[in-house]
Amino acid sequence: MLTYEDCVGLSELTADEIDAIAEHEHIPAIVAAEMGRYLMTTQDGSTVLKRIILDDIEAARERGDSLHAACLRMVLRDFCKRSHISVD
Repeated sequence: MLTYEDCVGLSELTADEIDAIAEHEHIPAIVAAEMGRYLMTTQDGSTVLKRIILDDIEAARERGDSLHAACLRMVLRDFCKRSHISVD
């Protein structure tokens, strides 16, 4: 049987990136890991995941959660760096 950690490893994403998907889609983290894995196999998956994280940052700002928004900005920065895409 696969553990959650196995699924994170297979997804090619970090746990924080998976958490961002789960937050955005309102789904359990294990389902978000599968969604993230799928996204990373598509041509525009990196761009989609970047948009998901940006949406989460905006939602955190709107509810006044500046700490969570800052954490998500770091997740975005690290994801973009690993994926070789622009943060902007």
